[in-house]
Amino acid sequence: MPQPCRTPLPQLHVTPPPSPSPSPSSTDKGGDRQANTLPLSSQVTPAHIVRLYDRFEALDKEKTGHLRPQDFGAINRLAMNPIGDRIIGAFFSPGQETVDFHSFVRILAHFRPADKNRPKDPSMPEPVNNRTSKLKFAFQLYDQDKDGKISRAELLQVLRSMLEMQVTEEQLESIADRTIQEADLDKDDAISFEEFRKSLEKVNIDHKMSIRFLR
Repeated sequence: MPQPCRTPLPQLHVTPPPSPSPSPSSTDKGGDRQANTLPLSSQVTPAHIVRLYDRFEALDKEKTGHLRPQDFGAINRLAMNPIGDRIIGAFFSPGQETVDFHSFVRILAHFRPADKNRPKDPSMPEPVNNRTSKLKFAFQLYDQDKDGKISRAELLQVLRSMLEMQVTEEQLESIADRTIQEADLDKDDAISFEEFRKSLEKVNIDHKMSIRFLR
Protein backbone atom coordinates (compact mmCIF):
# COMPACT_ATOMS: atom_id res chain seq x y z
CA MET A 1 0.00 0.00 0.00
CA PRO A 2 1.47 3.41 -0.92
CA GLN A 3 2.29 5.80 1.88
CA PRO A 4 -0.15 8.72 2.29
CA CYS A 5 0.92 11.80 0.36
CA ARG A 6 0.26 14.75 2.64
CA THR A 7 -0.89 17.93 0.93
CA PRO A 8 2.26 20.07 0.61
CA LEU A 9 2.08 23.36 2.47
CA PRO A 10 3.60 26.44 0.84
CA GLN A 11 6.64 27.91 2.57
CA LEU A 12 5.17 30.62 4.78
CA HIS A 13 8.13 31.62 6.95
CA VAL A 14 8.72 35.37 6.67
CA THR A 15 11.48 37.58 8.05
CA PRO A 16 10.43 41.22 8.49
CA PRO A 17 12.26 44.26 7.12
CA PRO A 18 14.56 46.11 9.54
CA SER A 19 12.67 48.25 11.98
CA PRO A 20 13.47 51.97 11.99
CA SER A 21 14.74 53.57 15.16
CA PRO A 22 11.82 54.20 17.51
CA SER A 23 10.55 57.75 17.57
CA PRO A 24 8.07 59.45 19.90
CA SER A 25 5.73 60.16 16.99
CA SER A 26 5.48 56.52 15.91
CA THR A 27 6.24 54.14 18.76
CA ASP A 28 5.07 56.13 21.78
CA LYS A 29 1.94 57.54 20.17
CA GLY A 30 0.98 55.80 16.95
CA GLY A 31 1.72 52.23 18.00
CA ASP A 32 0.14 52.60 21.43
CA ARG A 33 -2.95 54.25 19.95
CA GLN A 34 -3.33 51.46 17.38
CA ALA A 35 -2.95 48.81 20.10
CA ASN A 36 -5.97 50.23 21.87
CA THR A 37 -8.22 50.05 18.80
CA LEU A 38 -7.50 46.55 17.47
CA PRO A 39 -10.06 43.77 18.08
CA LEU A 40 -9.32 41.15 20.73
CA SER A 41 -9.55 38.43 18.09
CA SER A 42 -6.22 39.62 16.66
CA GLN A 43 -4.49 37.98 19.68
CA VAL A 44 -1.50 40.30 19.21
CA THR A 45 -0.12 41.89 22.36
CA PRO A 46 0.27 45.68 22.72
CA ALA A 47 4.06 45.25 22.62
CA HIS A 48 3.78 43.42 19.30
CA ILE A 49 1.43 46.10 17.97
CA VAL A 50 4.06 48.76 18.63
CA ARG A 51 6.68 46.69 16.79
CA LEU A 52 4.30 46.01 13.91
CA TYR A 53 3.50 49.70 13.66
CA ASP A 54 7.22 50.42 13.24
CA ARG A 55 7.39 47.79 10.47
CA PHE A 56 4.29 49.19 8.82
CA GLU A 57 5.78 52.70 8.82
CA ALA A 58 9.06 51.32 7.41
CA LEU A 59 7.13 49.78 4.50
CA ASP A 60 4.95 52.88 4.02
CA LYS A 61 7.63 54.90 2.23
CA GLU A 62 5.18 57.56 1.07
CA LYS A 63 3.63 57.93 4.54
CA THR A 64 0.06 57.56 3.29
CA GLY A 65 -1.08 55.27 6.09
CA HIS A 66 -1.71 52.53 3.52
CA LEU A 67 0.41 49.89 1.80
CA ARG A 68 0.29 48.83 -1.84
CA PRO A 69 1.30 45.36 -3.07
CA GLN A 70 4.66 46.67 -4.27
CA ASP A 71 5.46 48.04 -0.80
CA PHE A 72 5.73 44.48 0.51
CA GLY A 73 8.76 43.97 -1.73
CA ALA A 74 10.91 45.39 1.08
CA ILE A 75 10.37 42.14 3.00
CA ASN A 76 13.24 40.22 1.41
CA ARG A 77 12.19 36.71 2.42
CA LEU A 78 8.70 37.41 1.11
CA ALA A 79 10.03 38.85 -2.15
CA MET A 80 12.15 35.71 -2.64
CA ASN A 81 9.40 33.29 -1.64
CA PRO A 82 8.28 31.27 -4.68
CA ILE A 83 4.64 32.05 -3.89
CA GLY A 84 5.34 35.50 -2.45
CA ASP A 85 2.85 37.13 -4.83
CA ARG A 86 0.08 34.91 -3.48
CA ILE A 87 0.97 35.67 0.14
CA ILE A 88 0.99 39.40 -0.62
CA GLY A 89 -2.32 39.02 -2.43
CA ALA A 90 -3.87 37.56 0.73
CA PHE A 91 -3.53 40.99 2.36
CA PHE A 92 -5.90 42.50 -0.21
CA SER A 93 -9.60 41.82 -0.76
CA PRO A 94 -10.79 41.57 -4.39
CA GLY A 95 -10.61 45.02 -5.96
CA GLN A 96 -8.70 46.45 -3.00
CA GLU A 97 -5.53 48.34 -3.97
CA THR A 98 -4.20 49.32 -0.54
CA VAL A 99 -4.27 47.94 3.00
CA ASP A 100 -4.39 49.93 6.24
CA PHE A 101 -2.65 49.09 9.51
CA HIS A 102 -5.60 47.24 11.03
CA SER A 103 -5.86 44.92 8.03
CA PHE A 104 -2.08 44.50 8.04
CA VAL A 105 -2.17 43.27 11.65
CA ARG A 106 -5.25 41.10 11.08
CA ILE A 107 -3.48 39.14 8.33
CA LEU A 108 -0.16 38.90 10.19
CA ALA A 109 -1.98 37.62 13.28
CA HIS A 110 -2.56 34.36 11.39
CA PHE A 111 1.17 33.74 11.74
CA ARG A 112 1.32 34.20 15.50
CA PRO A 113 1.69 30.87 17.38
CA ALA A 114 -1.57 29.83 19.01
CA ASP A 115 -1.82 30.18 22.77
CA LYS A 116 -2.44 26.59 23.87
CA ASN A 117 -3.14 27.75 27.43
CA ARG A 118 -5.81 30.25 26.42
CA PRO A 119 -9.07 29.37 28.21
CA LYS A 120 -12.04 28.82 25.93
CA ASP A 121 -14.68 31.50 26.37
CA PRO A 122 -17.81 31.15 24.19
CA SER A 123 -18.53 34.85 24.64
CA MET A 124 -15.23 35.84 23.03
CA PRO A 125 -14.51 35.76 19.28
CA GLU A 126 -12.29 32.97 18.03
CA PRO A 127 -8.70 34.21 17.62
CA VAL A 128 -7.55 34.52 14.02
CA ASN A 129 -4.43 32.51 14.83
CA ASN A 130 -6.28 29.33 15.76
CA ARG A 131 -5.51 26.21 13.75
CA THR A 132 -8.60 26.39 11.54
CA SER A 133 -7.94 30.02 10.58
CA LYS A 134 -4.32 29.24 9.76
CA LEU A 135 -5.36 26.34 7.54
CA LYS A 136 -7.99 28.49 5.79
CA PHE A 137 -5.30 31.08 5.10
CA ALA A 138 -3.02 28.41 3.61
CA PHE A 139 -5.93 26.88 1.66
CA GLN A 140 -6.71 30.17 -0.10
CA LEU A 141 -3.15 30.33 -1.41
CA TYR A 142 -4.02 27.27 -3.51
CA ASP A 143 -7.68 28.05 -4.23
CA GLN A 144 -7.10 30.97 -6.57
CA ASP A 145 -10.54 30.85 -8.23
CA LYS A 146 -12.22 30.87 -4.78
CA ASP A 147 -14.56 27.97 -5.55
CA GLY A 148 -13.82 26.24 -2.24
CA LYS A 149 -11.74 23.46 -3.79
CA ILE A 150 -8.15 22.90 -4.84
CA SER A 151 -8.16 21.53 -8.36
CA ARG A 152 -5.35 19.52 -9.90
CA ALA A 153 -4.38 22.56 -11.99
CA GLU A 154 -4.24 24.81 -8.91
CA LEU A 155 -2.16 22.27 -7.00
CA LEU A 156 0.23 21.97 -9.94
CA GLN A 157 0.66 25.76 -10.08
CA VAL A 158 1.84 25.83 -6.46
CA LEU A 159 4.02 22.74 -6.88
CA ARG A 160 5.71 24.27 -9.93
CA SER A 161 6.48 27.42 -7.95
CA MET A 162 7.86 25.44 -5.01
CA LEU A 163 9.66 22.58 -6.78
CA GLU A 164 10.16 23.47 -10.44
CA MET A 165 13.96 23.55 -10.29
CA GLN A 166 14.16 20.30 -8.31
CA VAL A 167 11.96 17.84 -10.22
CA THR A 168 10.72 17.19 -13.74
CA GLU A 169 7.25 18.11 -14.98
CA GLU A 170 6.38 14.42 -15.05
CA GLN A 171 7.36 14.10 -11.40
CA LEU A 172 5.33 17.20 -10.51
CA GLU A 173 2.26 15.73 -12.16
CA SER A 174 2.82 12.46 -10.33
CA ILE A 175 3.03 14.30 -6.99
CA ALA A 176 -0.16 16.23 -7.78
CA ASP A 177 -2.04 13.09 -8.81
CA ARG A 178 -0.95 11.17 -5.74
CA THR A 179 -1.75 14.08 -3.41
CA ILE A 180 -5.27 14.39 -4.77
CA GLN A 181 -5.77 10.63 -4.74
CA GLU A 182 -4.85 10.43 -1.05
CA ALA A 183 -6.65 13.60 0.12
CA ASP A 184 -9.77 13.46 -2.08
CA LEU A 185 -12.14 11.49 0.14
CA ASP A 186 -15.31 12.18 -1.88
CA LYS A 187 -13.59 11.35 -5.19
CA ASP A 188 -14.54 14.54 -7.04
CA ASP A 189 -10.95 15.04 -8.31
CA ALA A 190 -10.38 18.07 -6.09
CA ILE A 191 -9.50 18.83 -2.47
CA SER A 192 -12.10 20.60 -0.32
CA PHE A 193 -11.12 22.54 2.78
CA GLU A 194 -12.24 19.71 5.07
CA GLU A 195 -10.14 17.25 3.07
CA PHE A 196 -7.22 19.70 3.17
CA ARG A 197 -7.56 20.00 6.94
CA LYS A 198 -7.74 16.24 7.43
CA SER A 199 -4.67 15.63 5.27
CA LEU A 200 -2.68 18.01 7.49
CA GLU A 201 -4.07 16.97 10.87
CA LYS A 202 -0.65 15.74 12.07
CA VAL A 203 1.27 18.78 10.80
CA ASN A 204 2.56 21.41 13.24
CA ILE A 205 0.91 24.36 11.52
CA ASP A 206 2.49 26.90 13.91
CA HIS A 207 5.92 25.76 12.76
CA LYS A 208 4.93 25.99 9.09
CA MET A 209 3.42 29.46 9.43
CA SER A 210 5.64 31.85 11.33
CA ILE A 211 6.95 35.39 11.27
CA ARG A 212 9.92 36.04 13.50
CA PHE A 213 8.74 39.26 15.14
CA LEU A 214 5.39 37.70 16.08
CA ARG A 215 6.99 35.13 18.38
